[in-house]
Parts: sequence; C-alpha cells; structure tokens
Amino acid sequence: MKKVKKKTLKGIFFYTRVVLLVLVLLFPFIIMLSVSLKHTAESIAYPPTIIPETWTIKHFVDIFNPNIFPYIKYLGNSLYIALVVSVVAVLLGIFGGYALSKLKFKGKKTVSEMFFLVYMFSGILLIVPLFRMLSAIGLKNSREAVIICMIIQTLPTAIYMTRSYFDTIPKELEEAGRVDGLSRMGIIFRIIVPLSISGLISVFVYAFMIAWNDVLFASIFIDSPNMMTIPIGLNSLFNTPDYVWGRMMAASLITSLPVVILYGLSQRLIKNGRTEGGVKG
Repeated sequence: MKKVKKKTLKGIFFYTRVVLLVLVLLFPFIIMLSVSLKHTAESIAYPPTIIPETWTIKHFVDIFNPNIFPYIKYLGNSLYIALVVSVVAVLLGIFGGYALSKLKFKGKKTVSEMFFLVYMFSGILLIVPLFRMLSAIGLKNSREAVIICMIIQTLPTAIYMTRSYFDTIPKELEEAGRVDGLSRMGIIFRIIVPLSISGLISVFVYAFMIAWNDVLFASIFIDSPNMMTIPIGLNSLFNTPDYVWGRMMAASLITSLPVVILYGLSQRLIKNGRTEGGVKG
C-alpha cells in the first residue's frame, strides 16, 4: 500500500512539474495572443491584463492590409528563401553524406573534419568576404544572395546528419542493388533515400528553420522593401507611424505558424517514413 501511495505521489509530482514547465514555455505566446486581441489603449494600459476586457481581431486584419504593412509580400520572400535553402540542403546533403558514408577516397577523414570549420567563425566575420564576392557577380540586393549564404551556413550540418543516417544502412543492401543492375544514382534514390526518409525530413526542417529566422544575412544583402523577409519586415515596422503593439504581436504569432505546422507535419512524416522505408528495404 505504501509503495502504491509513494508511486502515486511521484507521478503527481512529475506531471505537476511537466505542467509548470509547459506553462512557462507557453507564457510568452499567451501574452502575445492576449495583446494581439486587445484594443491599442488596453494593450499599453497599467496594470496589464492577460484576458482582454474587449476582444478585437482588427490587428490581424491590419497586418494583411498592404497599405499598412506588406506582410504577404514579406511572407512570400521568406517562404521562397527558406524552401529553396531547404531543398538544396537536402539534395546536396544526400550526395555529400553518401560520399562520406559509403565511398572510399583519399582525404575522406580530413574532408569530414573540415566540414565544421565554417562554424569556428561567427557569421559576422563571413559578411565582408561574402558581400564582396556576391556583389562582384551581381547578386547584391537579391534573395539569391541570402539563399547562397544560408546554404553555406546549413550545408555542413546537413551533410553530417545525412552521413549519420547513411552509416546505419547495411552495405549488403547496396550490393543487392548492384546485383539487380542499379546504377550508383539508382542505389541512392531507390535504396538509401527511402531508408533515410526520417533523417532527410529532419535536415529539411533544420534548414527551413535556420533560413526562416535569419536576420543577419537578410539585413546585409537586401535593401529593397520589396525583397525583405519577415524578420526584417517586422523590425522595419518599429520605425513606421503604424507601429502598435497589437499589430506586432499579431504578425509575430502568424510568423511562427509555418515553423509550428512544419514541425507537426514532420513528426507524422518521420513516423510514416520509418515504416514505409522499412518495407521498401
């Protein structure tokens, strides 16, 4: 009886800590949602209130008004950059990870160790050489310049992650593929990739999040308001007469949705990918 009571108390204590932790993590989002649903006067009133006295969705409507804030344009720019970076990082990660995992060549160990050399330097130290090189080839003030910079930032980790997943695939499967007449590309895309789908999804999500939240490179390489990404656009909203807390919080909440949705979808895809990959193998 005492053991059951002790176990029950431990369970209650554990779940209490979990609930408290979740509340602490969600508290900033609760405040953001609260402010975004308040009228402007109430959002700056003292003492502050968590539950709005009067509810409004005006701030959500305003951020989609191009005369107030070109949010849709910024959203499109961010999606374009993040998706291109993610797709390229996954594709290059597949080839780079396969080479480092399955092929034998001189200097393989040195190449593997040097992939993380880029992370020894702060991103700000790479700005000047990257800016000069990309400006020299006519990519100044372009989304493509940001894409190149973000690929440079994410590719080492992408290759490391894919190599780790490829290392777990038995060589016997490749040998069976060769017996069946598959080429090297056939082995990669018909055997290796299906068995590593969960890892590739993780690489995609990682690259997407890094590119989506980038501020440094976007602020340096993009000058035109028509090409600004969401982080830069939200920052510019502070310097306009239309800046109000409600709009900022509404825009910030909607900005976080793509990452949250992508993360939720990735969990389901990873689970399905593990099952389907196992069947294909």
